[in-house]
Amino acid sequence: MKKGRRLLMSHYVDLNSDLGESFGNYTLGMDGEVLNHVTSANVACGWHAGDPLIMDATVRMCKEKGVAVGAHPGYPDLMGFGRRAMAVNPAEAKAYMIYQVGALQAFCDSYGVTLQHMKLHGAFYNTACVTPKLADAVLDGLQAINPNIAAMVLSGSYIAKEAERRGIPVIQEVFADRGYTDEGTLVPRTEPGAFIKDPQEALERVLMMVTEGKVVTNTGNTIDIVADSVCVHGDNPEAIAFTNYIREGLTKAGVIVANFQNRK
Repeated sequence: MKKGRRLLMSHYVDLNSDLGESFGNYTLGMDGEVLNHVTSANVACGWHAGDPLIMDATVRMCKEKGVAVGAHPGYPDLMGFGRRAMAVNPAEAKAYMIYQVGALQAFCDSYGVTLQHMKLHGAFYNTACVTPKLADAVLDGLQAINPNIAAMVLSGSYIAKEAERRGIPVIQEVFADRGYTDEGTLVPRTEPGAFIKDPQEALERVLMMVTEGKVVTNTGNTIDIVADSVCVHGDNPEAIAFTNYIREGLTKAGVIVANFQNRK
């Protein structure tokens, strides 16, 4: 990866998914199956989900299947799965980054795996996209750990622009199954148009984002967007079939699906 430059070539795209989100005796998701279809994994770091044994097993599976590993830090909110807003100040945000990314980095080191990126989870992700002080603190923490770890962030957001300005490798993320507003943010989950459930519609939108750099919003307008990586979900059999449909459609359209460590 080269610092200060976007990590996408026009004929490539990465597929990422949030994994390692089980906890103790509770199993969430179908990680083994998902890893057959994605190229990058965002591994929970133990605060919104995950625990040391699950982190270890997930990194091991990623290595075995050739899937790049990213840290997926969240708020300290197991009960709310990291989706509840919290009053977090910049010093706390920076420390949260160092603590969680550092933990996953240790598991990567134990398997000889390079930590490709960091992607925030849930409410932490949404808030940092639109709150400069919080975004700045997150990036401070990431740079303190390793300035070569990429920031996987919402396409076009403040944190994406600030990371690029700092020379941090940037992976701009789009979503296969979510609607967009005219401002380029995701339609809130509670509002109409938040989710794209039809696989063909989702594929057409993803192809438009990847090959044309455009997306149609929930009001019918077309806006610019950068699609370095597409987030897909696989927490049930239907979601895995959805993910496979997206990947096969991209390949048929001539788009090379690969993470940023396996590009030629």
